[in-house]
Amino acid sequence: MRSIRILSLALLTSAAFAPAAFAQDSSTTNTASGKHFAVVGGISLLEPKNDPITGVKKTDGGPAPTVSFSYYINDNWAVELWGAADKFDNKFKGPNNARLGSVEQQPVALSGQYHFGQADNVFRPFVGVGYYQSSFSNEKLGNGADTDIRFKDAKGVIGTVGVDMNINSTWFARADARYMRARPDIKVGGEKIGEAKMDPWTVGFGIGARF
Repeated sequence: MRSIRILSLALLTSAAFAPAAFAQDSSTTNTASGKHFAVVGGISLLEPKNDPITGVKKTDGGPAPTVSFSYYINDNWAVELWGAADKFDNKFKGPNNARLGSVEQQPVALSGQYHFGQADNVFRPFVGVGYYQSSFSNEKLGNGADTDIRFKDAKGVIGTVGVDMNINSTWFARADARYMRARPDIKVGGEKIGEAKMDPWTVGFGIGARF
């Protein structure tokens, strides 16, 4: 049921709108497209690193719908607000793939981006760097023990690489990868017992529109 919910949300958010630029020449106010806003909707797969906590050998991530809003300062520079429209699942496993527990997270990030090439190029690679915050919830232990375990919100630097493929002057497809340095504190009964070195990557695909 959850996978159906995720896919339906992704389809809804993918009917969005998105980027371009405006000219820097004082004699004109628009680029060839005359558009400098963008919205992208899609789906991303999150994969944390293995061995994030002592005794945890493997961490499995999962998919979630994502959406981003961008403002293009000019043809190359943009500011992007990106986030998950639903929560990513993280499942922790020990030796022999024994399930140890799970936690959900929902990141949001604000980044500056540089888009290479001209606004009307078919393929436009881009890179970005910014600040993110990821909230954690629904922490559970695999054995069902009634333990007050909590993950503190993760905050820090996010890096992005990606490419846009222009379909026409309005619509484009996007593929991207994002890295978040995530080291949330772990608390049991309100006392810190360590940190989880999760440092996840996301790989995402989406459809965008510019206006």
